[in-house]
Amino acid sequence: MIKAAILDMDGLLVDSEPHWRHVEIDVFKTVGLELTEEQCLKTTGLPIGVVIQYWFERHPWQGRTLAELEEEMLTKVYDRIANAAEAMPGAVELLQFFHSRNIPLAIASASPMNLIELVIGRLGIQHYFTTWHSATLEARNKPAPDVYLGTARKLGVLPHECIAFEDSGNGLKSAVAAGMIAVSVPAEFEYNDAKFDIATVKIPSLHHFTESLFHDLEASVPKP
Repeated sequence: MIKAAILDMDGLLVDSEPHWRHVEIDVFKTVGLELTEEQCLKTTGLPIGVVIQYWFERHPWQGRTLAELEEEMLTKVYDRIANAAEAMPGAVELLQFFHSRNIPLAIASASPMNLIELVIGRLGIQHYFTTWHSATLEARNKPAPDVYLGTARKLGVLPHECIAFEDSGNGLKSAVAAGMIAVSVPAEFEYNDAKFDIATVKIPSLHHFTESLFHDLEASVPKP
């Protein structure tokens, strides 16, 4: 049986990626780096510190530290999400699906804990979750499996008894490395990218997670 459902947050539960891109473009301008939306898509799903390091290695700047940029980006993203972020299509219905079956729900995110709590407060979905966990509290962020393994421990279940939902390639690597049933929900612009082939199953949106698919995935859980 599937004993828990663990969900990524940014781009999976909450439509936060457009807010991240807006802030990245805005803040990188302060160091003379003019990014396009398309360029920002290259780093979708990466922790913000990794994103800043990625662009610094390709377009070094002076005058502002990487830590200063990270602090400004986080402050601006928090403000935008607190006032404007909305749930991804099918997200609330997915939570209701598992909640109605008494299957514990958790969040495993690359984002800091205070951003996780900001999002679930903004969306009003706290009551669905048994716990939530940030990869920033682990030794390694995604694509390492640490945050998913840590979340399974907090839930008191084995990794192979969990179903994980991810929208990004790095997040998917994390869930697969943890040994979980992995449902990939890529954005349209990269839906056919081969990096999502490692998923147990790939769907175009959370609306496509059906009861029939759930039973098929549950049947794939190894018997004790």
